[in-house]
Amino acid sequence: MTTSTLSGPKLPETLRIGPFRVKSFGSHALAGQIYRQLALGRRTELFFANTNFVVTCQAFAERFNDDPAITVVNDGIGMDLAARLMHGKRFQENLNGTDFIPRLLGGSPLPLRVFLFGARPEVVREASRSVERRFGHTVVGALSGYGVEDELVCERIRSAKPDVVLVALGNPLQEQWILDHAQQLPPALYVGVGALFDFLAERAVRAPVWVRKLHLEWFFRLTQEPKRLWKRYTVDAFKFFRICRSAKLEAS
Repeated sequence: MTTSTLSGPKLPETLRIGPFRVKSFGSHALAGQIYRQLALGRRTELFFANTNFVVTCQAFAERFNDDPAITVVNDGIGMDLAARLMHGKRFQENLNGTDFIPRLLGGSPLPLRVFLFGARPEVVREASRSVERRFGHTVVGALSGYGVEDELVCERIRSAKPDVVLVALGNPLQEQWILDHAQQLPPALYVGVGALFDFLAERAVRAPVWVRKLHLEWFFRLTQEPKRLWKRYTVDAFKFFRICRSAKLEAS
């Protein structure tokens, strides 16, 4: 028996970005961990931290650090820049939910029961059909994020007993919702997915692959929705690096 077998899988490095402990995972390792947790019937709360996440969720950052079922991973070039500035290293891989979640669903060794919550009614309906058509999984619930009481959502999730719950409410609402409710719901993967439903429903256009490889998808999205996103990529980007700098000074 080798040393690596005795010690088990190598744990991912944790990098402190602002007040958040962010795991440096490769996509295959993260998917493997999630599949293992699903097979064991354990709860996982997965969060993709980009610059907007750090800015909008900083007021309740401590809630992400007190539960071993919670995993925060990096999303976007801003997080990589912060890692280099604060720690002199970069994350293993860019893990954005728009790419990772379809890869996770497509690579699952077992059929999954999927619950979708968020977005407009017509978008979540089309996204649920896409999940079944593209990945062959069973959608056991699809609820819009507009005008639906939390208790109704929780009741539907309890009845459906899903393996995966995709929550598309945007930052910071989706993070708050998962943190507030996941522990009282059936064990599953609970993950905040932002605009994923719009992409699954083909209501939004992804950047070309070469743009994504250059880590410029943020710029592509800005050109598509300038009125909605200009503040995120200007004012909030400045706030993000200020938060990171303040956290570094406090730690030194």
